[in-house]
Amino acid sequence: MMRRLLLGVFAATLLSSGVAYAHHSFQATYDTEKTITIKGTLVSFDFRNPHSFVHVMAPDSDGQMQRWGIEWATASVLSRQGVTRTTFKPGDVVVITGSPGRDPGDHRIRMLSIHRPSDGFGWGDKPDEVVN
Repeated sequence: MMRRLLLGVFAATLLSSGVAYAHHSFQATYDTEKTITIKGTLVSFDFRNPHSFVHVMAPDSDGQMQRWGIEWATASVLSRQGVTRTTFKPGDVVVITGSPGRDPGDHRIRMLSIHRPSDGFGWGDKPDEVVN
């Protein structure tokens, strides 16, 4: 009986640690103490759960064009806020502000705002200035 109980506790601990590991901490991936702004051309918009992503071609701090991966909210949250899978299309020029990835070579950002200057569409806070 004791052996079954210990085996059950061990299995429960093992399973729960896998669930905790599966969801990452934004602070571990992104430098939430910093904010950067990029302006570039949208390559793709992945409207999905658990996180939506925007991919943008924009210059890095050295002026070199890079493909940036910008992590956004879930599709269900964005839907409630008026964003749909057709809100953004490849070729849209967008200005994105967010927390940069901890490894600058990854060209990752956690989205805080996105704006499309062509029609004034925006989500989140407006950026103060574009650094590129």
